[in-house]
Amino acid sequence: MDIVYIKELRIDTTIGIYDWEREIKQTLVLSLEMGHDNRPAGNSDDIAKTLDYYTISRRLIEFVGQSEMLLIERVAEECAAIIMNEFGVRWLRLHVGKPGAVPEAVDVGVVIERGERV
Repeated sequence: MDIVYIKELRIDTTIGIYDWEREIKQTLVLSLEMGHDNRPAGNSDDIAKTLDYYTISRRLIEFVGQSEMLLIERVAEECAAIIMNEFGVRWLRLHVGKPGAVPEAVDVGVVIERGERV
């Protein structure tokens, strides 16, 4: 299985459970690894045969940026569903970080893995 990745996609959104968090924008940082067979694109130089990381990035920026979820766990699940359902990805590993949530830590977050590695 080949992997297409997006590293440290920064998205400003409303996220959090506290009242003060509902009144501001905070940055979430997403990193993704997506299973995809890159051979058809590599053999043809045809972008239509790729897993288009630019289009996926734009979709996630739009979705997360407009969302007002409470938990990063939900952000992760919703993003995974979009990637798998809309882009035909069968396996992914997704990191969702919330830098600044714990002042003593560089970052905190969740990592989920969905689908079957082939």
